[in-house]
Amino acid sequence: MEIYQAITLGIVQGLTEFLPISSSGHLVIVQNLFGLKEAELVFDVCLHVGTILAVLFYFRRDLAAMISALVRVGAKYLKKEISLSDAWKDQQIKMAILIIVGTLPTMVIGLAFKQIAETLFSSVRLVGAALMVTGLILWMTRKILAREPAMDSFSLKKGLIIGVIQGLSITPGISRSGSTIAAGLFLGLDRELAARFSFLLSIPAICGAAILSLKDINGTGGQDVVVLLSGMLVACLSGYLSLSFLVYIVKKGRLFVFAPYCWLVGMAAIAATFFMNGQMS
Repeated sequence: MEIYQAITLGIVQGLTEFLPISSSGHLVIVQNLFGLKEAELVFDVCLHVGTILAVLFYFRRDLAAMISALVRVGAKYLKKEISLSDAWKDQQIKMAILIIVGTLPTMVIGLAFKQIAETLFSSVRLVGAALMVTGLILWMTRKILAREPAMDSFSLKKGLIIGVIQGLSITPGISRSGSTIAAGLFLGLDRELAARFSFLLSIPAICGAAILSLKDINGTGGQDVVVLLSGMLVACLSGYLSLSFLVYIVKKGRLFVFAPYCWLVGMAAIAATFFMNGQMS
């Protein structure tokens, strides 16, 4: 892999990991354009590390607050000074528990359908169709009105449902961020909370994907360290920018503006498979 390819894939990964347009779908398309059937595993892990660093830095205050609350409330619970119901009333504890609950179905679905998803990665046509589905999901959010912030209405059931949706987004072309934010909005969460939960929930999901790939890595896979670091750094920087931009867009209630783009790219990908003489399928 050349350094320009690494930088391009890093930009694509960073921008599309958080924008609701499917990172996996775009990576499949760009890799095919470069003649790369799939990226080296070690490079793929580096891209994931870059996006993990972006979301960790963006939500550093939220994560610090949750960790602090877990230590503080956990100590009180062990001393029997408070009950579980009292701990649940702490918003930081509640968010941490909801992330754990949402991660469980994601983990189960991811492990169960990992091989199927990898097979789908080879089909640009299927990716194009999935992108059009993503566009439809985003478009359906346009009539959802702004709601008052209400963490109290965020139940374990809602966290579990969003986790299932995140697990299903393992399908290349289905946007993880778009589908989970939309699910939160459909379930009655306010815009900011839907976005915040979606991205905090992405941390264990992205980490899990990277860890699963580690077992198959043997050294650097022949890749130049400069190439690997370039991809990771670019993915981190572009990821932070796209994350900041999407949070702004969601707060404005304009998530649906990405729908036409998904439809356009989806149709272009499908059309390309018919005109590339079998190079893409």
